[in-house]
Amino acid sequence: MFVLLMLFLFKYIDDLIGKGFDWYVILQLLMYASATNVAMALPLAVLLSSIMTFGSLGENYELVAIKSAGISLRKAMFPLLIVISMLSVAAFLFSDYMLPVANLKMGSLLWDVRNQKAAFLINEGVFNSSIPGYSIRVEKKDADGQTLHGIVIYDRMNTNGNVNVVMAKEGKMFKTADNSYLILKLKDGIRYEESSGDEAYNPRQRFIRSKFKETEQKFDLSGFKMQRTDENLFKSNYAMMNMRQLSYSKDSVLNQADSTRKSAFQQLRFRYKIFNLNLKPQDLVPQKSLKSRDFIKMLSAPNQEQLYRMAGDDVRSAREGISYIVSSEDGFDKQIRNFIVEYNRKITLAFSCLVLFFIGAPLGAIIRKGGLGLPVVMSVIFFLFYHIISTIGEKYAKEGDVSPILGMWMAIIILTPLGIFLTYKASVDSVLFDANLYKQWFVRLFKRSKDA
Repeated sequence: MFVLLMLFLFKYIDDLIGKGFDWYVILQLLMYASATNVAMALPLAVLLSSIMTFGSLGENYELVAIKSAGISLRKAMFPLLIVISMLSVAAFLFSDYMLPVANLKMGSLLWDVRNQKAAFLINEGVFNSSIPGYSIRVEKKDADGQTLHGIVIYDRMNTNGNVNVVMAKEGKMFKTADNSYLILKLKDGIRYEESSGDEAYNPRQRFIRSKFKETEQKFDLSGFKMQRTDENLFKSNYAMMNMRQLSYSKDSVLNQADSTRKSAFQQLRFRYKIFNLNLKPQDLVPQKSLKSRDFIKMLSAPNQEQLYRMAGDDVRSAREGISYIVSSEDGFDKQIRNFIVEYNRKITLAFSCLVLFFIGAPLGAIIRKGGLGLPVVMSVIFFLFYHIISTIGEKYAKEGDVSPILGMWMAIIILTPLGIFLTYKASVDSVLFDANLYKQWFVRLFKRSKDA
């Protein structure tokens, strides 16, 4: 979990630094991020802990003692299997009840954090335009961070440009008690103002220059406070729903798709017609077998032109309607696939713990190494294998290349035979990872090739 949280911080470090967040905002974000990382951290933790546990038992010859007492490896794994089963049930309940809430909280908080303005800072020799309508520059700032020298303030609240300028030799900067306003107490300065006169009576422009010994400039800092967005705006996301909400939303999309198909069919069925011309009865010659080409030849030239024009209009209208139906169907299919993917994700988390336990426990018994050395390497290799397969399956499921159920269960389906194979090998005391065995096999192979 620590490693995953560090990855989260590295990913969003640019959105967190320099915005003046309170410590509890960062703590909240890390807490929600840790909850959302359970889906990746828990299977890896189960795999690593099972490899370390049985590897330590094998390294200290405790598995030998257990087997000499007439207890097989499967019976020795049974108590831990009960614990892992309880952990899997807890993981399923967590993914169905707590994980959607954590995703909702983190999603809304992360949105507000990324849209938060950077903290207001005045640097020497640089114009700061963070406060809307103002641009502030200081030549020098003392070590206390409050005393300023050579202050220039451009007031751009007027849309005519930089027509109001305040210049002061010295000033002090401080905030109000509630951090809502920034106060600049300026000393020994000049204010320049330009304004246009009344066009009707006095069209001349006015230029006002006023000196002051001391004055105060007040700036609103409410825009730098973190504004929380309503969480209800994020509840329609797939990752922020539980299984009941996902089923309800999927049924709603299916009903909407059915109603769209029916309305589209009603609009297109009126395009299926032979003609809509005001013809006289004598213009039609009854025949037993009359083809469309023969019928068109029977019409006069103006009627043929009108018929072709009407057919072209109907074809264009039908094409537009069909393209709209196709795009709507693609959108509905994508939504339904996402609902099914998220629904199965909550179940696969529980089964992944069981499958990785049946890989890690026999693997630890085979390699017979405890600690954080070889077990960590083996667990990372197998977890990367599991994670890559699950990621590829999820991608194919969302793109519609495979069934959403098959895509989400692909990693479980592939790794289950591997767990069964390793459990069998460990139960018969196989030396599957013994380097000397493979070395002797290669020596015998080369010896036979030389003899031949």
